[in-house]
Amino acid sequence: MKKYRSIADSGVPLLFLAFLLVLWEAVVRWGSIPEWILPGPLQILKTFGETLPLMLKHARATVLECLVGFSAAIILAFIIALVMDELPLVKKALYPLLVTSQTVPIVSVAPLFIIWFGYGILPKILVVVLVCFFPVVISLLGGLAAVDKEYLELFRSMGASKTAIFRMVKLPLALPSFFSGLKISATYSVMGAVIGEWLGAKEGLGNYLTLSQRSFMVDRVFAAILAITILSLMLFAVVVIVERLVIPWHRLND
Repeated sequence: MKKYRSIADSGVPLLFLAFLLVLWEAVVRWGSIPEWILPGPLQILKTFGETLPLMLKHARATVLECLVGFSAAIILAFIIALVMDELPLVKKALYPLLVTSQTVPIVSVAPLFIIWFGYGILPKILVVVLVCFFPVVISLLGGLAAVDKEYLELFRSMGASKTAIFRMVKLPLALPSFFSGLKISATYSVMGAVIGEWLGAKEGLGNYLTLSQRSFMVDRVFAAILAITILSLMLFAVVVIVERLVIPWHRLND
């Protein structure tokens, strides 16, 4: 019964998406809308297939920026979350700054990285780090703070060290929250890389998107958006798979 419910839950969004695509195609055809204004889904798929080799070339740069920036954000967020959880004074000092930092648009900060570090890969990686860092650190910090105090007291009464308590109690219980932040950041990482490439790059899907837009190749713009969406979903799927391997008990409890 649970299996059929899962199939139904996944089938409804797919059917609704298919309906929207069919409606989109019908409006474009029956409304005689020019392709340079709004191409239909079939034209976009055709362009996607024709330009796939070129987009794959650009996608390699974007994927590299995503993976390096995402990994750096995870490491940095993990360290800072642990320090803030262990030292309440540091948490009181840093937490408001972390929240305030999210009010600053990334688009307004990214040009500074271009000025300081040039048009290489480093500015794009820094943008990805900034975009991915906040969801991970906040999710992990919340997971660590939500650990039941009775578990901690029990292990302390048994003479467990802080390291042992963290390894056997706090970290396992905080992992579901940690992976929730990772799933958000996985999709944000592609967006961060594309934003960095918009502002100045020689390659990457963001650069390809900008060139297509300036050439009024709307079908290529949509094809690039489709490629970016697929890449984001792939990174999200990787995080989901890792989550199921690392904390299989969490899936069983759902």
